[in-house]
Amino acid sequence: MDNKNKNIQLQLNFEEINIILKALGNLPFNEVYDLIGKIHEQANTQSK
Repeated sequence: MDNKNKNIQLQLNFEEINIILKALGNLPFNEVYDLIGKIHEQANTQSK
């Protein structure tokens, strides 16, 4: 089975997510903008 495209679910708090976003912010934007967008989108739907 190809795990590359398999979705997983993680349980992280806001502080942990912010650390991940801060780390991603140090990488080239064109490599991480989709991932940052997905994190924001999923966090926004769960924080309401």
